[in-house]
Amino acid sequence: MAFLPFSPLTIIAVALLATLISPSQSLTCTSQKFTSNKLYDRCSDLPRLTSYLHWSYNSGKKTLAIAFVAPPAKPDGWISWAINPTGTGMAGSQSLVAFKDSKGVMTVKTYNISSYSSIVASKLSFEVSDISAESSGGNMMIFATVALPGDLGTTFNQVWQVGPAVVNGGPGRHDFQPENLNAKGTLDLLRGESNGGGGGSRMKKKNIHGILNAVSWGILFPIGAIVARYLRVFQSADPAWFYLHASCQVSAYAIGVAGWGTGLKLGSESKGVTYSSHRNIGIALFCLATVQIFALFLRPKKDHKYRYYWNIYHHGLGYSILVLGIINVFKGLDILDPSKKWKSAYVIVLAALGVIALLLEAITWVVVLRRKSSRSTKPYT
Repeated sequence: MAFLPFSPLTIIAVALLATLISPSQSLTCTSQKFTSNKLYDRCSDLPRLTSYLHWSYNSGKKTLAIAFVAPPAKPDGWISWAINPTGTGMAGSQSLVAFKDSKGVMTVKTYNISSYSSIVASKLSFEVSDISAESSGGNMMIFATVALPGDLGTTFNQVWQVGPAVVNGGPGRHDFQPENLNAKGTLDLLRGESNGGGGGSRMKKKNIHGILNAVSWGILFPIGAIVARYLRVFQSADPAWFYLHASCQVSAYAIGVAGWGTGLKLGSESKGVTYSSHRNIGIALFCLATVQIFALFLRPKKDHKYRYYWNIYHHGLGYSILVLGIINVFKGLDILDPSKKWKSAYVIVLAALGVIALLLEAITWVVVLRRKSSRSTKPYT
């Protein structure tokens, strides 16, 4: 058995070290930047209508500075964000609505929506200052500072919406699809959480994307590498180790491609939000893994003169995939920003694989050295 100068244990250690040295600091939607260079303490990826909310809460002054970002239903449409002190829907909401006026300039109007049949520009039930709007990259943005009423509390209902057209200087009728009807939720200022009603299909897609990729690139590929490196040293495991290795890697590839596909879909639905390093590593992983799959069809026999070069190609790509896969799982966790227990659970899985690899490394070296020793002491005949 020919050992490479590094093992899956080394790869796992290097990948973990890389994530510690240069961790991704991006939380959900923090890649968004504003031309006014405004900064906010919190940012939330709202579950409906590809919308995002940035905010900073001043508990002393009881003011809330917000930036709401969303693509209008059509280029000449409108976007809206509102606080509803009395209910969970549109009726009763204190709304900020942004759109382009007749001259094509972004403007913001306030609407105290007392009923569904009465939607006219009016003063809100609380003070709002620093109101402005921008349009960039297919998104519209609303900026404002809200003086929160004393009886509102630090957790309240929020409503957001997008529409396709501006009619008579105001927002026209919006669609009544599930995405539109469920664009509502709560904002908890103390916990720094924004939750949407009805679950959120986009968040579910993100979770599915994360699970698929963590299982494939982050778990199955390392297991397949461990199987190939350590089990083949045992003669009784031949050729079972090869089929087990191939099954792990092919399964990992299939699951990884599914995860990669959901990532592309999420990217196409998230205008103005890009995670360049995570995306680029994902593309590189897909390309390398696709090339690696061809190794199954190009594998020469053990005594073939090109087997040595095939081993270099196969092992080199394999370890590259292993490193990039683990690093990208951590980048994905930083972007999704789930509960700390999920990142801790993945670290524990990697640590367990590392311990297993360490034990198997010692065992295989003992087996190989004993095998070489028995060959060198065997009498010539």
